[in-house]
Amino acid sequence: MAATEEEPRAPPLHVVVFPWLAFGHLIPFLELSEQLAKRGHLVTFVSAPRNIARLRPIPPALSPRIRLVSLPLPRVDGLPDGAESTTDVQPEKVETLKLAFDGLAAPFAAFLAEADEHGKKPDWIIMDFAHHWLPAIGEEHKVACAVFNIVPAAFVAFLGPKELNDEHPRSAPEDFMVPPPWIPSSSPLAFRAHEAEWLASQAWRPNTSGVSDLDRFWATAQLCPFNICRSSHEVDGPLCAFLGDLFRKPVVPSGLLAPYDAARDAGGGGSDEEGARLVRWLDAQPERSVLYVAFGTEAPLTAEHVREVALGLELAGVRFLWALRTPIGEERPPLPEGFEERVAGRGVVRVGWVPQVRVLTHAAVGGFLTHAGWGSLVESFMAGQPLVMLPLFVDQGLNARLMTVRQVGLEVPRGEHDGSVGREEVAATVRRVMAEEEGKVFARNARKLQEVLRDRARQERYIDELVEHLLHRRNPQ
Repeated sequence: MAATEEEPRAPPLHVVVFPWLAFGHLIPFLELSEQLAKRGHLVTFVSAPRNIARLRPIPPALSPRIRLVSLPLPRVDGLPDGAESTTDVQPEKVETLKLAFDGLAAPFAAFLAEADEHGKKPDWIIMDFAHHWLPAIGEEHKVACAVFNIVPAAFVAFLGPKELNDEHPRSAPEDFMVPPPWIPSSSPLAFRAHEAEWLASQAWRPNTSGVSDLDRFWATAQLCPFNICRSSHEVDGPLCAFLGDLFRKPVVPSGLLAPYDAARDAGGGGSDEEGARLVRWLDAQPERSVLYVAFGTEAPLTAEHVREVALGLELAGVRFLWALRTPIGEERPPLPEGFEERVAGRGVVRVGWVPQVRVLTHAAVGGFLTHAGWGSLVESFMAGQPLVMLPLFVDQGLNARLMTVRQVGLEVPRGEHDGSVGREEVAATVRRVMAEEEGKVFARNARKLQEVLRDRARQERYIDELVEHLLHRRNPQ
């Protein structure tokens, strides 16, 4: 709302944002920070030192309004030296990282006290799911808190509030293979057996930190006056409004926080010679002929997964570009012997970072083999890419089911109980999306989602509405 003479413009907000130590969380929190800064508000972005150093550069026009603050992690037995994010540790060590993360409670309280002493007390703290200890610190220092769920509305609805989980306890894998009682039984919101086993054995039970992931989520959801969700009515439909009823408090959508600036700059070459070489290779390929393959920065892709995906791509016979991470503790990715030589000319494996938005928006790319993480899906929506989905953990199974129902792509069939991946299933799914007639349906529906992201003004309005909420509910100083 524009300010008038009768209604002077409210003073800018000072917002502290504090994401969980995973780049799949750091990046959307940074996108949100930049959106707030574009509207004249001051943002303090808090994380561990190495994470701060590894963030992409803040645009120069915004850097005066975004302050980066490092809080060193305490040393914890079993956590490797220098490990500050989930990308630095093996999956089984993430719970140890949470234990170290909980050690930031006292340093964060000291940071708030110092800010208050110097007249820079924030109006809001926007936290992540993991900060079960932070609302009490905010209350002590009289700073309001909100939790920002970077996962889609469907996953937040599946988790549900603590009181409903107390009424309808879930502990066995079978409990997660059907929609919860507060969601219609016809809904696709259900996990496969191998996914449900992970939820029952890890997310719902206390880990090394002494607190389960679900208890963290419930504490932040309960103790904050409102929640923010990385969602939009155009993609999530009635789930946005449903979340407010479910949690009995405002749940404000942030929009999808798509990386528009990265898409705008996608026409150039790579940021290094290897990146430029990849773009030159794509330039030489026919339009919409290349499958881009990437499984994000956090997903636990095993050596067996890598082998079967590789052999599936070889069997499928399509062109592909694969951004492949080397597993922690190994010198090179576990590709089948001779694989790169056999696919030379039509397949490229890039070990390390790839400019994903730039690749997805390239004219030669016609599909995306992905783990269906929400951040990657938002980037695929921007590019209008049909999907081949191999979900690996957390919300990704639900995301894949929802995208399948929307006919934006297909999920690779897996072993129901052990989650095994087979090369024949990979190859058949890739061919259906990239080479067969039904692939045209997936491509057409993917372009409909692209139109949602092209309405940038609507996505900006979500942030404007969020800012209005923050302004109206901030504590008086």
